[in-house]
Amino acid sequence: MSERIGETISDLELMYLKTLANQYPTIAAASTEIINLQSILNLPKGTEHFITDLHGEYEQFSHVLKNGSGSVRRKIDDEFGNTLSLKDKKALATLIYYPREKLDEMLKGEENQDVINDFYKITLHRLVQITKRVASKYTRSKVRKALPKDFAYVIEELITEKAEVANKEAYYNEIINTIIRIGSAPDFIVALGNLVQRLVIDHLHIVGDIYDRGPGPHWIMDTLMDYHSVDVQWGNHDVVWMAAASGHGASIATVIRIAARYGALSILEDGYGINLIPLVTFAMDTYKDSDCHVFSVKGGADYDASDRDMDMRMQKAIAIIQFKLEGQTIMRHPEFNMNDRMLLDKMDLSKGTVTIDGREYNMLDTDFPTINPEHPFELSLEEEQVMEKLIHGFTHCEKLQKHIRFLFSKGGLYKVYNGNLLYHGCVPMDENGEFLKVQIYGKEYSGKALYDRLEHYARKGFYHSDPIQRLRGQDIMWYIWAGPNSPVFGKSKMATFERYFLAEKETHTESKNPYYSMMENEEILNRIITEFGLDPESAHIVNGHVPVKVAKGETPVKCGGKLLVIDGGFSKAYQSQTGIAGYTLVSNSHGMKLVAHETFESKEAAIKKESDIFSDSIDIETVINRVCVGDTDIGRELKESIRHLAMLLEAYRDGTLVEKVR
Repeated sequence: MSERIGETISDLELMYLKTLANQYPTIAAASTEIINLQSILNLPKGTEHFITDLHGEYEQFSHVLKNGSGSVRRKIDDEFGNTLSLKDKKALATLIYYPREKLDEMLKGEENQDVINDFYKITLHRLVQITKRVASKYTRSKVRKALPKDFAYVIEELITEKAEVANKEAYYNEIINTIIRIGSAPDFIVALGNLVQRLVIDHLHIVGDIYDRGPGPHWIMDTLMDYHSVDVQWGNHDVVWMAAASGHGASIATVIRIAARYGALSILEDGYGINLIPLVTFAMDTYKDSDCHVFSVKGGADYDASDRDMDMRMQKAIAIIQFKLEGQTIMRHPEFNMNDRMLLDKMDLSKGTVTIDGREYNMLDTDFPTINPEHPFELSLEEEQVMEKLIHGFTHCEKLQKHIRFLFSKGGLYKVYNGNLLYHGCVPMDENGEFLKVQIYGKEYSGKALYDRLEHYARKGFYHSDPIQRLRGQDIMWYIWAGPNSPVFGKSKMATFERYFLAEKETHTESKNPYYSMMENEEILNRIITEFGLDPESAHIVNGHVPVKVAKGETPVKCGGKLLVIDGGFSKAYQSQTGIAGYTLVSNSHGMKLVAHETFESKEAAIKKESDIFSDSIDIETVINRVCVGDTDIGRELKESIRHLAMLLEAYRDGTLVEKVR
C-alpha cells in the first residue's frame, strides 16, 4: 500500500494513476484537463432524438433526421425571429435539409452572375448565423471534430468570435467574398447545411423495428452506420432479421415471406444481393397450377404488378416452409408453450378443414403438394435444397452481416440513458400486474432479468462457435420474434396461419399482454422504472411497437407523461389506422417535446414545394433551469474522470508520482 496525505491508496489505484500519468504527465496537463472537463459539465445538455418503428420507410426517416423533428426550423425561428419572412425561413430550412439539390433548384435558369453572387452572400451569412447558434452549446473541440475536412479552418474562423479583430464585420465579409470569388460558394453552402444537420442533434435513439414492410431498411442501416452518435433498441422485426443473418431457417423463411407479402423482395435481391432464384424456380414449378389468391401482395405505389403472380407463388412456397420449420423449432422447445402454433398437423386436407382450440374451420386453401400428412413438419427434399442455398446466401452476404453486427454492437433489447428507460415492446406481466415469470432453458426470469437473459442468448445465437449453443441462441431469437411472452412481441400469438387460411376474423386476433392495459397505472409504471434502476419521480419510459391510433382518439402520452408511446405510423401500412405519419421525441436542455408528423410526400416535393413534415408538438416536460451536461450520463462519467485527475494531481504534489517534465 502507498501512503498519501494521511490516506492510503491501493496498489490497483496506484497502477491506474500511473497509467493516467502517461496521458497527463505533468501537474499543468492534469490541471488543464480538469478545467476543461469542469467547463463541459456546465454546457447545455445535447439534444436527443427518439424515432421508432421505421419499417423500411427510408425517405421519410431521412427527412425527419435532416430536420431534427423540427429542431432546425426552431433554430431558424430563434435566430431570425421576425427579421425573415416565413417564405425565406422555409427556403433556408429546405436548403439545410437538401443543400445540393435545393441550391440547383434555386439557381436554375439564373445567368446574371451579380444576382447569383448576391444570393450566395446573403445565404452564406444566414447559414453562418445558424451554424453559430447550433454550435454554441458545444465545446470548440467537439465542433472542430464535426467540421467537414475540406472547409474546417474557414468554417471555424467564421463561427468563432475574434476579440482581437477591430473591424469584425469587414473581416468576416472578406472571408465570404473570397469564398464566392474563388468559386467555392456552392460547396461551402453544402458543407454548412450538412454541418447544421450534424450539430442540431447530439444523439439518436432508434426504439426498434427498422426492418420489414417498407422498401429501404438497408438504406436506413447505411445511414445509421455513418451517424455520429446512435443506439438501437431491437424490435421484434429487427431480431428476426438478426436471426436470419445467423442462418436460422425459420427466421430466413419469415423474412422472405414478409418481403414477398409487401412486394419488397428487391430489398433482398438488389439491396443485399441475396440470390432468390432457387426459391423462384421451386415456387414456379411446385405451385404452377396452385390457387394462390390468399397470398395477395400488399405492394406500394412503386410495386411492379407484373411480378404479382410470381411473388404470390413464392410467398406460398416460403410460407409452407416457414410453418414447417417453426413446428420443428417448437418441438425442440416445449418450454416455449407454443404448441398452439403447430397447425399443419391439425389439418384434414381431405375435408379441407383445420381444428383450432377444439373448433373445426373450413380452410381457404388446401393445395399443399409438399406436405406429407404423416410427417407434416418435414421439409421435402426440394425444400431442403432451397433452404440450404438460402441459408448460405444470408450467412455469406457481406452487407447484411455488416448491418447485423452493427445492431449487435450499438443495440440491445433495452437502454437506460440519461435517466430514461427505452424499450420497443413491453415488460411482460400477468393479469395481476406482476412481472411474468418466463422459463428460459430450465430457469425462470422476469422483469429486467428476462430482458438480460434473452439478449444474452441472442448474442450467443449470432456469435457462438459451438453449433449446439448457437442453435439454442438462434431459437431464442426466433422466440423473441414471435413468442407469447417475448418482451418485444407482447401478444398471445402470431396469427400468420389464420390470416392466410381462415375467413373467421376472430381467429386473427392477437391478444396483447396485460401490460398494454396498465399503461395508465402509475404504481405499475413506477415498479417497472425501479426494476431498471431508475428514479420513478423523474424517469420516463419511451415505448414503440404498437401504433397509436390518433384517428380514434388514442394518445401517445400515458400516465401524465411517465410513459410515451412514440409509434405513430412511420410505416405507410399503418397510417390509415393512426391518422398521422409517425411520432418522434426530442429531449433537449429545455425539456421534452413529442412531435407528430404529417405524411411525407417525397424528397422531390420537399425540395420544390419546400414542404416539411413537422406538424404539431406536445410539451411533455419543461424545466425552469436548463439541463446541463453535468446532469447526464456523460456528465457522471466526466465527474468520475475529474475525480481521478484530482487524485493524480494529489499524487504529483505529495510525491507519490513524479512529473515527466521535458
